[in-house]
Amino acid sequence: MSDNNNEKTGLALSKENYILLAIGFGIILLGFILMLGGGSDDPNVFSEELFSFRRITLAPIVILLGFVFEIYAIMKKPKKENNELD
Repeated sequence: MSDNNNEKTGLALSKENYILLAIGFGIILLGFILMLGGGSDDPNVFSEELFSFRRITLAPIVILLGFVFEIYAIMKKPKKENNELD
């Protein structure tokens, strides 16, 4: 009898994978938050702040890293427990 988390819960991934997926989602959300703002209150005035380093470079890199982390979270194999008594 195998004592695996996936067999106990019937889920496709282990609890650790779901926690890592939530962290990855948080990283992606942080990237989108970094992209916010930069607009002008007056539509007739152009704001150069729209093209700041944070919005043009940093935020897309953070989002991309979040997606890479999501792939890692899905592909990570759960640790095997050595508590099997047969």
